[in-house]
Amino acid sequence: MLRFLYGTVPGRVLLKILTNRRISIICGRFLDSRASLPLIRPFVRANSIDLSQYYSKDFHCFNDCFARLIKPGMRPFDSDPSAFVSPCDGLLTVYEIKEGMVIPVKQSGYSLARLLHSRKLAGRFEGGYCLVFRLCVDNYHRYAYFDSGIKGDNHFIEGKLHTVQPIALEKVPVFTENCREYCVMKTDNFGTAVQMEVGAMLVGKIKNHHKKHSFRRGQEKGCFLYGGSTIILLIQKDRLCMDDKILAASAKGAETAVKMGEKLGKVAGLILR
Repeated sequence: MLRFLYGTVPGRVLLKILTNRRISIICGRFLDSRASLPLIRPFVRANSIDLSQYYSKDFHCFNDCFARLIKPGMRPFDSDPSAFVSPCDGLLTVYEIKEGMVIPVKQSGYSLARLLHSRKLAGRFEGGYCLVFRLCVDNYHRYAYFDSGIKGDNHFIEGKLHTVQPIALEKVPVFTENCREYCVMKTDNFGTAVQMEVGAMLVGKIKNHHKKHSFRRGQEKGCFLYGGSTIILLIQKDRLCMDDKILAASAKGAETAVKMGEKLGKVAGLILR
């Protein structure tokens, strides 16, 4: 189906309809209603989801299941305060930011200025890392703060809603076209960072809990409702020492499966606060 949508003329005509945010809103309203309850059991079975890990009682709609809350201890955060940890479950790729560009292997490159709609903010991350966490439908769809610190306001950028599957990433600059929301965070151990949540085809909502906020490592930041989704982290130069295996896999265009709270790297040298 995705090959048809992104690889044929009739498919691209249909794609213009499916990527319209109004369609996502309509879909989201249905998935927030009790009429969507019959979808839960087939969804859980098809994706081999172990509901025993979650508070799985009294779902009132499909999105209650999709954004289900995990039980304590199932996503422990690495105890080392200098560890850089994953903010979510997903498939991770890491890219260096060079001359304001992120250039994934076999995918459409994109500029940070277009991603953020701000040349000034984009310039602060030159030479740093762009971490892309692609969430699949069977992943845990809540996400957390990777460090402690203070965040600013949320900035929402309107756009389309392409799928975040690799076939779409190869055809169009998805992350600079899709609707997305980001905030700038002053973290205790990794300097100034940006965390961005990117919507995708048939995602009902990006639901962030806080506006300006003093946060702690591991505190829930928000959740996605139905659909595959993406989180992007921007880290400044010389702040983060990434795991070598993850970097090597990313250089080959391979994604690394990670879990929320898992150690992905560490503080690069001594950070003066």
